[in-house]
Amino acid sequence: MVHSLSPEDLPPELITDLDAALKRQLEVAICRHFFETCDGSTQSLLMLCRWTINITEVVILHIYCSDQEKNWRVLDRMTRLAEYLSQLSPRAKIRVHPPSQMEAPFDMRVDERSV
Repeated sequence: MVHSLSPEDLPPELITDLDAALKRQLEVAICRHFFETCDGSTQSLLMLCRWTINITEVVILHIYCSDQEKNWRVLDRMTRLAEYLSQLSPRAKIRVHPPSQMEAPFDMRVDERSV
């Protein structure tokens, strides 16, 4: 069965500056909510890294680690991060960017945390 949407229900063909600004405000609000949801030790770890949340087709938490020790600490905390992030979206993803550009980022969907 094919469902077609009416034109007013379709996304706009062009994204305006206002659309981009509203999207950025939403991402900032989601970052704040996510951080406030985390426990103190997770907040402390996040403060040691650069991180952001972007909305594309799904919510993606990007964590940029400045050294290998922080990278390992973040990877060790992935299950807990996924629990917090899943409260925002059950389809969310986490991407951990290692300190070296030579290494590939580690990706995990929040629904993989029980695997």
